[in-house]
Amino acid sequence: MIRVLAFILPLMATALVSSPLPQSAETLAGPVTARLLRVIDGDTIAVSARIWLGQRVETLVRLDGADAPELRGKCAGERQLAKRAKDFVAAFLGNGAVILRDIQYGKFAGRVVSRIFALDGRDLAEALIARGLAHSYAGGRRRNWCV
Repeated sequence: MIRVLAFILPLMATALVSSPLPQSAETLAGPVTARLLRVIDGDTIAVSARIWLGQRVETLVRLDGADAPELRGKCAGERQLAKRAKDFVAAFLGNGAVILRDIQYGKFAGRVVSRIFALDGRDLAEALIARGLAHSYAGGRRRNWCV
């Protein structure tokens, strides 16, 4: 028994050290073309993406690089701006396909974080920020919309 353990334990340790990176460190460069299902808010959409032959996945996609106001925000001004941001995203992306790049796992289960582009190549985060409908965001504490 001791000989078996002496053989197996080093193999287990090697497997642990050489195991792949955790899923949260993975990134899919893209581009991945996805069908827009619905706009959730100014920085989150629902899509259906073809990930393999004959396989589609439906998921929520959080916009990378921008933070839009919340529809259930802390003040009336934030809620009004959030509605404008959601309407802008719907008009910007239209009813068809979107392009996802630099896809990674989000910190909340059930969604990914990605750069989102219209089919003509326009960057959604840049457009929202340029119109004052989002702040630039690289993680960490979000800015207050009720100032």
